[in-house]
Amino acid sequence: MRVANVAGTQEPIYGPSAIQSVAKQAETTPYTELQPQDLRWAAMDSTCVETQTFYLMADDGHIGMTQVIYNNVAGIRTSCQFNTKIFYPDGKKPLWSSDAVDGYGFDDRQLSFYADGCAITLNEDATSYSVKSATNEASIVNLTVTRTAPGFQVGSNGKSFFGTDPQHPWGSMRHAFWPRCHVEGSIITKNGDIDFKGRALFIHALQGMKPHHAAARWKFCNFQSPTYAAVMMEYTTPPSYGSTVVSVGGVAQEGEIVCAGAANSGQHTQITSDPDNEWPEPGAVRFAWSGKTESGEDVQAELEGSLGPRLDRVDVLAEVPAVIKTLVGGVVGTRPYIYQYAPKQKLGLKLKVGDKEVAEEGVLFSEAVFIS
Repeated sequence: MRVANVAGTQEPIYGPSAIQSVAKQAETTPYTELQPQDLRWAAMDSTCVETQTFYLMADDGHIGMTQVIYNNVAGIRTSCQFNTKIFYPDGKKPLWSSDAVDGYGFDDRQLSFYADGCAITLNEDATSYSVKSATNEASIVNLTVTRTAPGFQVGSNGKSFFGTDPQHPWGSMRHAFWPRCHVEGSIITKNGDIDFKGRALFIHALQGMKPHHAAARWKFCNFQSPTYAAVMMEYTTPPSYGSTVVSVGGVAQEGEIVCAGAANSGQHTQITSDPDNEWPEPGAVRFAWSGKTESGEDVQAELEGSLGPRLDRVDVLAEVPAVIKTLVGGVVGTRPYIYQYAPKQKLGLKLKVGDKEVAEEGVLFSEAVFIS
């Protein structure tokens, strides 16, 4: 959940040549497996939003998210936020906690984050994160997320670059994925402990510029079945960069990446206009992945179906920290909303590897984000 998709002024039309999409790297290097150094916090000293997000799917049907946001506004002010969200299987109102944290910093290797009351700690062999937070009494977090398949980034470094001079870009966007993880632990709420034993997806993201300049819309897919994970993060740039679509993601199973790269697509196959803000709220989706296995076999994967009633609709301007809101206030045409879904009806992933076809039902968590 990119609650930090924020602030500034609109840009002139530079055109599609002013974005060097990671898809170009992916033509020759579809993806690279993550090494520990790929998980370092950049903690830039210029405008950026950097996040580590853990998307949780408990065996008992709870869906959750914990996230830390590092936000730098123009090199003038840096702030950090710890967010927790829980969606309940019975459909009651989601629990949402969002707290500014002080005393933040990183370990010597920039691999672990800490602040007063919370810590996200990568273990020595870079296979699991400990996520602990007592920043909000409504949701005390104590989780361990362990990857069960390799992590990946698309291309050689996971980055798309923005700027009219490719040698001196003024902005960037990067995503690094642990697509398939096991989670243990709980989130203690005022209504009792929630055991989050189950599956998880971890994403480390860096928007090295004003986020609403980089992306006007997002589609997000996190699908987890007994055997497979299928994940996708797709964004469309504003017209200033030619409304260019960049889609990064992949399919994994226990112990291996089936395929990953930028040859993916997310579609909203059914939409209705939200009467409150006129955004085209999706009612059904189709996500598709295309790539090759490590041994060179062709891979095609597809996930399609109804989203059902939304879990939540987040008015981002009502949720972001006050310092950001003051910057966003004057931006004409920036009305960010996040729509969140997890269909009750399990959807099926169709996967074809070489001549072998399989289909497997699983749980989908999906977001649609509209910014400008």
